[in-house]
Amino acid sequence: MAKRDYYEVLGLQKGASEEEIKKAYRKIAMANHPDTHPNDKAAEERFKEASEAYEVLSDAKKKSAYDQYGFAGVDGMAGGAAGNYQNVYRDFSDIFGGGSGFEDIFGSFFGGGMGSRTRRGGYQQTQQGQSLRLDVVLDFKEALFGCKKEISFAHEVACEKCGGTGGTGRKTCPTCGGTGQVASGNGFFQLATTCKTCKGKGYVVENPCPECHGTGTVRKSEKLMVTIPAGTDNGTRLTLRGKGDAGENGGVAGDLILFITVRPDKYFVRDGNDIYLQVPISITQACLGASIQVPTIDGNDVIVDIPSGCQSGKILRLKKKGAPIFQRENERGDMYLKIVVEIPKRLSIKEKKIMQSLQDEMQPTEKPEPQKFEE
Repeated sequence: MAKRDYYEVLGLQKGASEEEIKKAYRKIAMANHPDTHPNDKAAEERFKEASEAYEVLSDAKKKSAYDQYGFAGVDGMAGGAAGNYQNVYRDFSDIFGGGSGFEDIFGSFFGGGMGSRTRRGGYQQTQQGQSLRLDVVLDFKEALFGCKKEISFAHEVACEKCGGTGGTGRKTCPTCGGTGQVASGNGFFQLATTCKTCKGKGYVVENPCPECHGTGTVRKSEKLMVTIPAGTDNGTRLTLRGKGDAGENGGVAGDLILFITVRPDKYFVRDGNDIYLQVPISITQACLGASIQVPTIDGNDVIVDIPSGCQSGKILRLKKKGAPIFQRENERGDMYLKIVVEIPKRLSIKEKKIMQSLQDEMQPTEKPEPQKFEE
């Protein structure tokens, strides 16, 4: 089943304010809360759907990407469309309660991505590593027909010296007392956050690794030769799985997301899978018709027949001469030629006599019939 638009999920119009988004989510979350609707799959789905929508629309960066590109704009971002729902927890801790209430609800719904408790009560966070963004600029034809491109990037990888453990020896974290969390707030509601000292592990390393200084990861620069598929367009995102930062506590590495920018061509213009080219012809070619040579993106010319009486602005279509279609082998769009009739700015005496004779012969009206304006 296809995803519903996030604004539609929350019952809002695109461009809704931050306050409107919060109010709409609170209403849906309260009406479909798992504690008041146990074993109600329909309520659970509405709750999950609204939470995902809120996580995106409450984040300015994700919201901007979603408004511009839809789901494709947020799927490649760090944490994906929904991430770990920290925005939901941050803004609505009163709904979920402090301590483990939030993690218990969302962990059961979304596959335990919030971490899992250890037998000691510590909070052993098995987290996927951070996904990274890398901007890649391609020439027009590199994007059209695909190419091999060398990229350079840096990411966090598991320390080889300590095997990613951070060192030897463990002791209970002095800040959280081994729970992995630190509670803040007074009264009935308290907010439990991950301990910054031990990063939720519940322990600290007694003898830190001299290479990674106890973090378990080191910064590494890499070069990769990647394949850019034919049909890649401006704004395309290509994902290299596992090439982001290393995960924590055995979690998988994040991804490296390539954000593609394509340099424009001097003559050709691309719109999706179609290519557009403006072709000038003379007034005589327009009147009498002609066969002309037109360049294509493949580098070779094709013969195009211009019909007699061709008007300036006429569009001619060349089937299967457009851009290769992304991830669809041997399929291509079309090429469209916009004919522009060029009127000479200067005429020789002989040309003026010919044009005058033509005008006398055709006897054009001095009061032409108006036509509807077309852009």
